[in-house]
Amino acid sequence: MKKPAFILAVVLGAVLVYVVASQPHEDDLKVAAASAHAVGNPDYKGPALIEKDLNGKPFALSSLAGKVVLVDFWATWCPPCRAELPDLVALRDHLASRGFEVLGVSMDSDGAPAMRRFLKKQPISYPIVLNGGEDEPAGWTVPGLPTAYLIGRNGAILKRWFGEKDMDELKREVEAALAAK
Repeated sequence: MKKPAFILAVVLGAVLVYVVASQPHEDDLKVAAASAHAVGNPDYKGPALIEKDLNGKPFALSSLAGKVVLVDFWATWCPPCRAELPDLVALRDHLASRGFEVLGVSMDSDGAPAMRRFLKKQPISYPIVLNGGEDEPAGWTVPGLPTAYLIGRNGAILKRWFGEKDMDELKREVEAALAAK
């Protein structure tokens, strides 16, 4: 009789620990709320983003000011991320002359060596910076990969995608952002 009660107590304890541990932290909720408020708000500029490029030199999102930018958080080990690359490259190459750029933010923990190996197989025409792991950069919400943010010419966050992007929708959003002066 005591053995089933003990097992039940252990199971209930494990469930309680899981529920408590899986609750979002207050800081996570604040960032998510700020991020949600920021999307589509022309008065809110996207957070700063400065990461190292493949040569170890700092690259700032602000260096692309005046362009419409898709900030794409991805990793070489992420199948949906890899599947989107040809479409992102094609879209960027087609619209670059109109002021569109993609900034790839690699979330690979292996950094430059992993990226260089990958780029030998899959060339990418847009700039890539290295985040150095799966921890999201300060001010950015990256709940999973891929995650992307469309930034307008004025630096405002116009749209975000968590998960795979509908490429037709992405193209429409980019075209609209390019048309807005």
